[in-house]
Amino acid sequence: MVEEASNKQVILKDYVKGFPKESDLILKTSIVKLKIPNQCSNDAVLVKNLYLSCDPYMRGRMGKTEGSYIDSFTPGSTITGYGVAKIVDSSNPDFKKGDLVWGLTGWEEYSLIRSTRGLFKIQNADLPLSYYTGILGMPGHTAYIGFYEICSPKKGEYVFVSAASGAVGQLVGQFAKLFGCYVVGSAGSKDKVDLLKNKFGFDDAFNYKEEPNLDAALKRYFPNGIDIYFENVGGKMLDAVLLNMRINGRIAVCGMISQYNLEDPDEGIGNLLCLVTKRIRMEGFLVFDYYNLYPKFLEMVVPLVKQGKITYVEDVAQGLENAPNALVGLFSGRNVGKQVVVVARE
Repeated sequence: MVEEASNKQVILKDYVKGFPKESDLILKTSIVKLKIPNQCSNDAVLVKNLYLSCDPYMRGRMGKTEGSYIDSFTPGSTITGYGVAKIVDSSNPDFKKGDLVWGLTGWEEYSLIRSTRGLFKIQNADLPLSYYTGILGMPGHTAYIGFYEICSPKKGEYVFVSAASGAVGQLVGQFAKLFGCYVVGSAGSKDKVDLLKNKFGFDDAFNYKEEPNLDAALKRYFPNGIDIYFENVGGKMLDAVLLNMRINGRIAVCGMISQYNLEDPDEGIGNLLCLVTKRIRMEGFLVFDYYNLYPKFLEMVVPLVKQGKITYVEDVAQGLENAPNALVGLFSGRNVGKQVVVVARE
């Protein structure tokens, strides 16, 4: 007899318009066999999920979209995202029972992953496993690629990071400081601003919600202009930043969270001519196009974490039953630091 287990799952009820609500996600429990089905390929793994990552890009997958870089979730089915898991069974000899991995998995207790492409074996298990949903996983690698590869920083440059207290922004700012840049971040509350200045070591920070004129605010914090902008927000913030970029500035477009919940996300950008007059390079990127550089990223970041040179903050939700609340909270800025859901400790 094949061993079976109860499998709690997070299901998308229907496609979402506007701001997602906790009721858009429902919990269901099924039974799962703890063995890979015979009809699966020789590249499948069955995993027990330990930690799940709440990420802003997941909002796009909750709506019906076509032509995106990643498929929409299917209503009535388990949603998926990045997570850390332990292998229970495997048909791939390179992935053995007991191995720890991170990559795309289901929002459930156990997941059958039909291809190991995009799964990474965890080598540094002496560091907290939850870090592989953040600083040592996709968000950390995103910060590294956007800052170092896209923006090609130079020591002493002026760097601005929006949504700076989030999983990616907090790391971009610290990478920039370690590199020798002047760094200012924006966030949406006094507590987050204090975190940026007092914990993450930003040179300065401001609450964008208290700034009636973003152009004036940026001129106050960057009287000499901005060399590098790490873009997480879009909309009015991007428009104001364009006015304040220096000649030959670089903008890495990681995300635009201000637009994700708009039913008509066409908030116009009026200052695009600055791209021409200031010779600005503005480039969007997707982290999985750079997974070949993941070992290089780890080589840099693991020693920094172990030496305490990087500060990393997690916002932890306990239990899969609290996962819908944690995910929805991202879009009102409720989380402080990287939002993680603990499914099981081992």
